[in-house]
Amino acid sequence: MNGVRLYVDGIGLHAPGMAGWSQGCEVLGGRAAFVAEVPPLAAPQALPPTERRRVGLPVRLSMAIGLEAARQAQVDVATLATVFSSTGGDCDNCHHLLDTLASPDRTVSPTRFHNSVHNAPSGYWGIATGCRLPSTTLCAYDATFCAGLTEAVSQVSQTGEACLLLAYDTAYPEPLYALRPIPHAAGIALVLAPKQSERSLARLEIVPDAGLPGRMEDAALEQLRTRVPAARGLPLLQALARQQPAEVVLEYLDAFHLRIGVMPCI
Repeated sequence: MNGVRLYVDGIGLHAPGMAGWSQGCEVLGGRAAFVAEVPPLAAPQALPPTERRRVGLPVRLSMAIGLEAARQAQVDVATLATVFSSTGGDCDNCHHLLDTLASPDRTVSPTRFHNSVHNAPSGYWGIATGCRLPSTTLCAYDATFCAGLTEAVSQVSQTGEACLLLAYDTAYPEPLYALRPIPHAAGIALVLAPKQSERSLARLEIVPDAGLPGRMEDAALEQLRTRVPAARGLPLLQALARQQPAEVVLEYLDAFHLRIGVMPCI
């Protein structure tokens, strides 16, 4: 990916100690202490009641961050192409499916089978928002956040239209947790636009970089960044929260990271 310039028009966030961008902005900006309490997630009211009862944590999480980012950007969600990026998808559902298959009665619930598809949150998003624009769903293990960001940036550059990135992770129960120890659910959403508007929060200039990725100054936030793949985007959110010109390097692949210049628009 060559150097790219684009704009952040909206942010959504849900993570321990940060129940939304308003609270997260205060924590990441150093104006409030980080207390790693897990905030609740309500069922998405945008879904019809039948679908609302069926959805798991990834759908509730992606819906919450995506709708928050779109509200801040003051954009109709039906007009946004989307990129969903998650390292494991519905980890609770995966656990229950494997538990069932290991039992004497291996009858799998149709709802659990349906929700096991990695792009299920994208499908529920389409039902809730009525959006019929292209949607991409991907995963890249620990590189999942930057893989999603790269895809969203590429779409904005190619189409000249805004795109919504939704990066989120959930935690496996034991015994899978011992193999993939993600301790918390967390998600970041960004509305990325090709041109500056009155709603733009910051300009981003993104280029590949082989330097060392940035770390969080707070030890607890750094632990969150390193243990939850979606939280690898926290240094970028911290720069946005501080509302000052900055440059961050986000961890991506072994010798390929993303250097992002951040210039506030407000």
